[in-house]
Amino acid sequence: MRLAVLASGSGTILNAMAQARLPLSLVVVDRPCGAQEVAAGHGLDCELVERTSFGPDFDRTDYTRRLTRRLTEAGVDVVAMAGFGTVLEQPIHDVFGGRILNTHPSLLPAFPGWHAVADALAYGVKVTGCTVHVATLEVDAGPILAQEAVTVRPDDTEDSLHERIKAVERTLYVETLQEIVDRGHVA
Repeated sequence: MRLAVLASGSGTILNAMAQARLPLSLVVVDRPCGAQEVAAGHGLDCELVERTSFGPDFDRTDYTRRLTRRLTEAGVDVVAMAGFGTVLEQPIHDVFGGRILNTHPSLLPAFPGWHAVADALAYGVKVTGCTVHVATLEVDAGPILAQEAVTVRPDDTEDSLHERIKAVERTLYVETLQEIVDRGHVA
């Protein structure tokens, strides 16, 4: 199984995947970021499919086509999003539908979207967590593969809670991906 990782940030999830010796065949980033250094440190093939605009002129569909073409050329079987900051459009789902995985810092369907940890704190929940799910065109709405709870402490800040969620997320995501690799398919 050929697994590609899409990343935009520091690369902590990517690092956990590489340390677990998942069969990572390609890392793709959408901007210069720490994940590139993590990939290099593990000897992984890493490519920049650069997102050149973050404004209203950004052509999300064209970007998605370019990214999908690169993944297809690499013979990728499963795509794992790991802190990837660009929402993708239909073209990737046409090719990899049901084989794109993501992780989210809440117990979906609660608190979808970019500000999940802040939203959970603002709502006053006592428990939140993380979810590994199949990515769909509708953000944070795909089938749930795994979840794990994280207790919210009375003195939690957004940063402290998010760090505890990320620690759980790195383990849960890697375990879920390993199960998929072992059985040879997502579902």
